[in-house]
Amino acid sequence: MTNGIDNQLDPIPSEEFCEVRAAANGKPAGVRFLAFNTVVDVEAYGEADACTAAFDEARALCRTYERLFSRTLPHSDIARLNAAAGEVVEIDPLTFDVLQAGLRYCAESEGAFDITVGPAVRLWNFHEGTVPDADELARAMSHVNWRGLKLWKDEEAESARQCPGGVSHLQEPSSREGADSLSEDETPLRGTVPPACFAQLEDPAAAVDVGGIAKGWIADALLAAMEVRGLSGIIVNLGGNVAVSGTKPDGSPWRVGIRNPQVPEQLIGAVPLTRGSAVTSGTYERCFTAPDGTFYHHILDPRTGMPADTDVAGVTVICEKSLDAEGFSTTLLALGLEHGCALVERHPEIAQAFFIDGHGTITPARR
Repeated sequence: MTNGIDNQLDPIPSEEFCEVRAAANGKPAGVRFLAFNTVVDVEAYGEADACTAAFDEARALCRTYERLFSRTLPHSDIARLNAAAGEVVEIDPLTFDVLQAGLRYCAESEGAFDITVGPAVRLWNFHEGTVPDADELARAMSHVNWRGLKLWKDEEAESARQCPGGVSHLQEPSSREGADSLSEDETPLRGTVPPACFAQLEDPAAAVDVGGIAKGWIADALLAAMEVRGLSGIIVNLGGNVAVSGTKPDGSPWRVGIRNPQVPEQLIGAVPLTRGSAVTSGTYERCFTAPDGTFYHHILDPRTGMPADTDVAGVTVICEKSLDAEGFSTTLLALGLEHGCALVERHPEIAQAFFIDGHGTITPARR
């Protein structure tokens, strides 16, 4: 334990897998590894050494983020919060930021998104095709309420917290006191004391799951970390959550595909991007058909614990920030075409949204 936060390194599945590809024939350098229960692909144009350093940093950051945000790794902030039975838990500032963002999307989703739906999520097994018992699901749903998650910071924290991910907090001293020994051309910097961050689930049986927003937050963080290395073009793909910065060497934009909900390996469209993110949520991502022919998908309605009753099979959302693209993609899918289009009109941070029905027909949201 350090400053109240458990820093044990839980093993991550297939953590050692890593494939690096050098730039060749006009194609960017790239790295592929596994994290967050998905395949992560990062590509970039730039000097070879800069690309290598950026890829190493991206992989290390993903390890840090997974060990903070995972619902299943036992020493993560999220797992400790869920296991605390209503007690206060100190969390990393990065986890605080993710949870705070999650609460914002809960408030803006009109009831279609709730990061405390964890008790219901755990009853479903989409790999084995298991439908929860109705009474057990009803009991779990009584503990779903995002308003019961409380977050706060202690601005009077006495000890500095070291933020993971290579982020340091520095500032100039407010006065020359203690800095007289510095030469005029030196920059007088000192470490600040970041406030301690805390979280509490008021319901001891409640549980949070940031799976609906974490990859968006992570994609933004990876782009920010890599951009400072002078790369001319970057694309990050976290299992369908795509964020880009810059262009290809010829100045052309990246083209981000829109998947066919009926045949996910096929693309039915593409969006050009030079800065921003495209995130697709689809009922096809985790689903099964029961013996009675009923189709079940993983986008749960936080009011019922059952798959959301929606008339669309997929939604692709384009935003400047990947966090926004992911946060709204799940919500728009759950709301369906009519209510989803109405929400798009109220949120200027959504640059574009494309609704795809079960036949592959694309309907763009109109502003």
